[in-house]
Amino acid sequence: MGQSLEAGIGLSVAAPFVAAILAPIIHRFAGRFSGWILALVPAGIFAFLLGFAPKIAGGETVTSVIDWIPAYGIGLSFLLDGLSLIFALTISGVGSLIILYAGAYLAGHRHQGRFLAFMLAFMGAMLGLVLADSLLVLFVFWELTSVTSFLLIGFDHARQAARRGAIQALVITNIGGMFLLAGGILVQQVSGSWEMSAVRELGEVLRGSSAYLLILICFLGAAFTKSAQFPLHFWLPNAMEAPTPVSAFLHSATMVQAGVYLLARMTPSLGGTDVWTNILVISGCITLIWAALGALKQTDLKQMLAQTTIASLGLLVLLIGLGSTYAIAAMVVYFVAHAFYKAGLFMVVGAVDHEAGTREITALGGLADKMPVTFIAASLASLSMIGLPLTVGYFAKEEMYLGLLGGEWMAWLVLVVLVAGNAMLAGVALLIMIRPFLGETLSTPRKAHEAPVAMLAGPIVLGSAGIVAGVLPDWLGHDVLVPGASAILGMPVESHLTLALDFASPLLWLSALTWAFGIVVYRQVDAIRTLLRRFDAVLGWTADTVFDSVMFGLIRFSGALTRLLHHGQLEFYLVVVFAAMAAAIFGPMMLFGGLDWIVPTSDLGDWSQRLQLPPLQVYEWGVIGLAVLGLVAVVAAPSRLVAILSLGVQGTAVALIFLLFGAPDLAFTQLMVEILSVVILTFVMTRLRLDQRDHRRFEDWARDGSLAVLCGLGVSLLLMLVLNGTLDTRLSDFFTATSVPIAHGSNIVNVILVDYRGFDTLGEIAVVMGAGIAILALLRRARKTPAGRHPDVRKVALVRKARKTAP
Repeated sequence: MGQSLEAGIGLSVAAPFVAAILAPIIHRFAGRFSGWILALVPAGIFAFLLGFAPKIAGGETVTSVIDWIPAYGIGLSFLLDGLSLIFALTISGVGSLIILYAGAYLAGHRHQGRFLAFMLAFMGAMLGLVLADSLLVLFVFWELTSVTSFLLIGFDHARQAARRGAIQALVITNIGGMFLLAGGILVQQVSGSWEMSAVRELGEVLRGSSAYLLILICFLGAAFTKSAQFPLHFWLPNAMEAPTPVSAFLHSATMVQAGVYLLARMTPSLGGTDVWTNILVISGCITLIWAALGALKQTDLKQMLAQTTIASLGLLVLLIGLGSTYAIAAMVVYFVAHAFYKAGLFMVVGAVDHEAGTREITALGGLADKMPVTFIAASLASLSMIGLPLTVGYFAKEEMYLGLLGGEWMAWLVLVVLVAGNAMLAGVALLIMIRPFLGETLSTPRKAHEAPVAMLAGPIVLGSAGIVAGVLPDWLGHDVLVPGASAILGMPVESHLTLALDFASPLLWLSALTWAFGIVVYRQVDAIRTLLRRFDAVLGWTADTVFDSVMFGLIRFSGALTRLLHHGQLEFYLVVVFAAMAAAIFGPMMLFGGLDWIVPTSDLGDWSQRLQLPPLQVYEWGVIGLAVLGLVAVVAAPSRLVAILSLGVQGTAVALIFLLFGAPDLAFTQLMVEILSVVILTFVMTRLRLDQRDHRRFEDWARDGSLAVLCGLGVSLLLMLVLNGTLDTRLSDFFTATSVPIAHGSNIVNVILVDYRGFDTLGEIAVVMGAGIAILALLRRARKTPAGRHPDVRKVALVRKARKTAP
């Protein structure tokens, strides 16, 4: 039973992908109920993973390994511990509500089935990412999140802004993916393992390695691009071009949290150094303040939430960088709180936009009477975002303040940043909760009314969860904080969460100061917005405009390089190819002493023996003579037709050599290729005068002849070197031993071509087929063009007419 449950972890990753394949079909038959049906998949995954909670809370871990590349010791390995379980439950739990929400939000859309498929695939990619134990598996799912998010952000591909946002997100996050791959390879080279569960025990080895700084840069590059840390944050607001269900999922529980997860996972292996702490703390502080200010200058509700997401990601990175027990505990609790309130608020904003026709905060007011349930959901989520008592957000804020009290001046400086950042986030929460719903009722593009049940279920459930978890501190501490923090720190952690309010504690007064500043921000937001926009106007550029300039320059550079290298002169292409071939042959031989045995020395007898030809039979000399005759015929051909036919003589000689040395299959193939080549060349050349000879300048003749001799000499010398060495028969022995039992073929050559080199052979066939189709198309086009209307004929006719009419 235990093994079947462990195997179910891999199935829980595969299930969303299967559902994604079936989503368009289900939507076709289920219609508006497809969201309810497909939401059962993530809900089932949530229930399945929740069954592991008691075991994980008890300090155990669960692993599952599926053979992938056993020859290299690489498997699809998954790990379930406190950290991965929290992320996986958040992804599947929030995901089930968002799939339900999306079914109503996009009701009637002609591509709703496709959208739900993309969402489920996105969910599966993120589940695989947080459950992966192997760094290679992590990289695969990491890239899948980038691809699926590209499809979701650009879902409304008819709009240029959506296409731009999708491309921007793909470019930035794929750069991070390359960083992750490089970092994973370096970690494997240093530690000898791909498994993160094994690597975490080798932290001292990694930190003591000379490659530590390079590894750290790679992982930070991956995390900062994915989790939108300053100055790589600009792609995330542009991702708001995606439909609101995507924004709700993207910002709360999925892709943008992948970088935070990676940093938390690698903390035992790479954390604990000054460079780790300094980079993460400084980057987190800057990102928190910059994005919080960015949220205040927005009037679009989705953009406000997007900027607060960036600020929250900076806060999470800051806490991971601090690395203390309190900071890590705050990071775990804050991640859960953020997932609850951010997904809920995005769904609230989507409901307002869907039912009122706008999400501009300056055009909204008095919606509480028309959308009371939506207002309740917004209030519940906003209270947690503010961090009031009896919410999960309150405990997160208390933990992050607790870890900085009584420290040195740097700790106090970070504490000031945290208070300021949390105050601005609280101000934004007050704006979202009050401005659209209370105050004077404003006219909206649509007559506002309450959203459907499927769109209200998510915000209400998540807003209520943020409150329920807040009034159950024992459960929150025992089942969330302790397992998650212990998994990050690699040591047991105790919970001290309690509902008791100590009015003598500086923590409560710091919280009160945060709330007070939040109210000030709310009341002065218009003045703050005006000031920030004036600053942007003076600055004149943003990271977004820098990205556009870089992309424009890259495109211009690519165009110039293409024009330089792909100029259309086929003759020059061939010269470059054969020159590179000669360099590739002679360069390694000269560098590694491969020519030493060829240079004559005093030991002439040994040198002459090395170049001694084996004894040949008369018919073998005849084949060599035929090859030489074909070579002379090609060089001395008096016309193009004779040159084409002489090439066939060369190919026939090669086919006879194959035949003489026991390879009849290769000989037959070579013969057929030669016949086909001669026939095709003859057909193609029919449009030219075959009875003429191509006259070339001496410079071209000398250059091409020298290259031909050099390449031929190089290939011959290389073969001599190979034949002079010891023959390694391991590969041929493997083919001989396995061709019958594995490939069920007694003809080893056929088995090699069809089975062992199957993809290579398929590629060769595809190339030949493509060339044949292109030639056939050219020939058919030539036959369809009337002789009198051929461009060359028209040109001649015009010249003749001009001569006749000339005075």
